[in-house]
Amino acid sequence: MRIAFDQFWRKGVRGTSLSDIARDAGVQRGSLYNAFGSKEALFLAAYERYAGEYLSSLQKVLGSGTLRVRLTAYFDAAIKNFRSGSPPRGCPTTRGLMELGSAEGEGLDENARQAFADLVARITGLVQSALADGVKRGEFNGDPAAAALHIVTVTRGLAVLERAFGDEAQLRKIAKHTVDLVLGKSR
Repeated sequence: MRIAFDQFWRKGVRGTSLSDIARDAGVQRGSLYNAFGSKEALFLAAYERYAGEYLSSLQKVLGSGTLRVRLTAYFDAAIKNFRSGSPPRGCPTTRGLMELGSAEGEGLDENARQAFADLVARITGLVQSALADGVKRGEFNGDPAAAALHIVTVTRGLAVLERAFGDEAQLRKIAKHTVDLVLGKSR
């Protein structure tokens, strides 16, 4: 599953073949078809595994410390995630969303769209929960739902900028500025 997801992450679903995955995994292509039925089904199974692991890592970074520490750690984890690999692989969710077809039968199907939307919604919920905790502790006086959506939207934009420029310092500057916009400048 990891081999398959790594291929999908690096090349996208369209750019990945079951033959490539089978070769790298040391299995027959027919075995993948028998186990999953299609490349899209294999992608969804691999993506669900990735999503669970990524959410678990975000729960940890958003779970302790001041709100500023939590949000900074969230951005650090996101940037590290899409800067991983050599060359950096980008964000698998953002990449997958860009591969979705606008017409039925093009690109990934509705199941993939739902899997991507579910992960983004769950990430937004984790960020919103951290912000709501910040309200209780007097660290934030805004709307946790609106701020969480803003933060997650900025993260999607960071994934696109990483692909365009590959400039980690720029990404970190934007992340810090976003935290400062939400919480006020740090003293």
